[in-house]
Amino acid sequence: MPLLEFVQTNHVTAMIRLEDTTAGQIDQYAAFLHAPADDVVDKALAYVFAKDRDFQDFLRTPEAARAPRSLRIRRFGRDGDGAQPANGAAKPVKPAEAGHDSRPRSRDGAV
Repeated sequence: MPLLEFVQTNHVTAMIRLEDTTAGQIDQYAAFLHAPADDVVDKALAYVFAKDRDFQDFLRTPEAARAPRSLRIRRFGRDGDGAQPANGAAKPVKPAEAGHDSRPRSRDGAV
């Protein structure tokens, strides 16, 4: 029985780096659930955030409100076109570019 449930919500597009093994397991878990890999990542993180009591305590502190924004988020216009960086990112990523990339990477994860 899957541990994650999916509900339709508003989404943003973000660019993150993952270890190859983690990306592979995300794909495998998505296949297991018959769900998109994006939903697996979203729900898995929400699950961890909800279960981590120390993190929940941190969220109630003023320090949490001052946390620097480091996730590279892309915002889309009303019609879904015109991706715009929301936090100073250099250029929007096309959806086809955001998938699992099998190109060889250096030790720090760069292509």
